[in-house]
Amino acid sequence: MNHFEYRGGVLHAEEVPLDKIADEVGTPFYCYSTATLTRHYRVFAAALPKTALIAFSVKANGNLAVLKTLGNLGAGADVVSAGELKKALAAGIPAQRIVFSGVGKTKEEMRIALDAGIYQFNVEGEPELDALSEVAASLNAKAPVTLRVNPDVDAKTHAKINTGTAETKFGIPWSRAHAAYAHGAKLPGIEIVGVDVHIGSQITELAPFKAAFERVAGLIAELRSKGHRISRADLGGGLGVPYRLDNAPPPDPAAYGSVIAAATKHLDVQLILEPGRLIAANAGILVSRVIYVKPGESKVFLVLDAGMNDLIRPAMYDAHHDILPIREPQPNAPRQRYDVVGPVCETADLFARDRDLPEARGSDLMAIMTAGAYGSVMASAYNARPPAPEVLVHGQQWCVVRPRMTLEALFALDRVPGWLEH
Repeated sequence: MNHFEYRGGVLHAEEVPLDKIADEVGTPFYCYSTATLTRHYRVFAAALPKTALIAFSVKANGNLAVLKTLGNLGAGADVVSAGELKKALAAGIPAQRIVFSGVGKTKEEMRIALDAGIYQFNVEGEPELDALSEVAASLNAKAPVTLRVNPDVDAKTHAKINTGTAETKFGIPWSRAHAAYAHGAKLPGIEIVGVDVHIGSQITELAPFKAAFERVAGLIAELRSKGHRISRADLGGGLGVPYRLDNAPPPDPAAYGSVIAAATKHLDVQLILEPGRLIAANAGILVSRVIYVKPGESKVFLVLDAGMNDLIRPAMYDAHHDILPIREPQPNAPRQRYDVVGPVCETADLFARDRDLPEARGSDLMAIMTAGAYGSVMASAYNARPPAPEVLVHGQQWCVVRPRMTLEALFALDRVPGWLEH
């Protein structure tokens, strides 16, 4: 469910008409709904034990206002860089609710995280374990560690977001899990506290989760039998969202919670979950304006002022996003098949192919739906196009929570060496 609905013939974000925001902010822009973020977090939390830590995946949406909204609800943060860690702290999320994931943590990032006093490190391999031990010992600190194991479970999702098979870079191979735990237990500065698993993103079936969680539960029992004190099970994120309004919805959090409960009910562990897309995706849209309706030889192109630099998911993942006109079309309005494209000088700058939409004209406003996750965070300034600004709505209130960068500010990031100044 989201809170983007037609009211009086205009698409609203909660109680704010989107054309009003467009008139004041310009296009394109991202718009997030506080009500949707809140509802999604609470529905997810209700499916889990009260002792569970829900660490929102900052890589899905790193806007400070979004993070503060979720942090105020009790969310922690799952971070994959020192930058994301500092962003979570800046948003007011306590260090004791922050977990640090990722395959390439540097020693400097480890120092920053240890100094901050984060809740745990999700360690992805033995070389990282050795490096963390060295850094922690040098600080006379103990690093709380879960080891991310790769259960070799196919999540049945897009190849670029499938992280739980043996072919990916993520985690410790299942065959080396026991040896890695034995090694970690001997290292100074390391406190083994749990097991971590994450099999991918946008997973729309429960069977892969069930298989992975059952493997992890078995591993926890085996590790305990060998003397390891395992008190936490970090089960990652990955539950999918409905990108298509006309498709059957993915499993809901309650069903996901039941799978978790069945696999872990006898373990007496604290559960840690790292949702991102599930919380943020349907809480955000990208609003864009039609520049041209361009007839081609065999197609009609709807050219928007948003481009792949603003939302790269369709180009990178062949991702589907529903597209709605801001002005509600009449039931009998004429329709047209369009390739919906942006102005970026790339053939891949394509939001939708052969999409059946109400007939559009130049200057019409369009909403690209389900864009709250992996949208603005993956944006770039390609083609010298500053990324779209971000707006947060709360009932009748709205605020620009990341302003549009000016071209002057973009150019100011460059430096011209002295020998070119003459």
